[in-house]
Amino acid sequence: MVFDVKDLGRSPGSMRTLTEHVPAPGDLGVALIGVREGSDVELDLRLEAVHEGILVSGTAHVEVTGECGRCLDPLAYDQEVDVQELFFYEDAVFSDEEDEEEQRRIEHDLIDLEPVLRDAVVTMLPFQPVCREDCQGLCSECGVRLEDEPGHHHEVVDPRWAALADLAKPDRQN
Repeated sequence: MVFDVKDLGRSPGSMRTLTEHVPAPGDLGVALIGVREGSDVELDLRLEAVHEGILVSGTAHVEVTGECGRCLDPLAYDQEVDVQELFFYEDAVFSDEEDEEEQRRIEHDLIDLEPVLRDAVVTMLPFQPVCREDCQGLCSECGVRLEDEPGHHHEVVDPRWAALADLAKPDRQN
């Protein structure tokens, strides 16, 4: 997702809008939820020249897909994320306290929005996605969906007490 910003020059105050539909890059998510690679990403951005570089701000619309972290049912919904990043000119000089490695740069009049989009989308994704807040999930013993069997339970005997349980059986011979 590289875009040319040569037309903005180094004239603070010059601005243009960018409305694009681009394919989603890979790794735009976490283990259970994310944006499918190649799906449509709608960018609605404003690129504005400032003294230090180009300020990119606006929104990105993505379709999020994944699984519920409790019951593993599929999830799908649209998400709008805010995007805001300053891309510094190549010759920008940073003071000692600023980490130059973490600053985004304009390289050969081009800006790469993929890392910015990745940061914006991944931080908006839920850490533990659920289909509903009251989702009961799956039984930890047998994997049955607890929503389908409300009274489901197992009699679990602690293995440390199993020998004593044998003593209580009526058919036990001495």
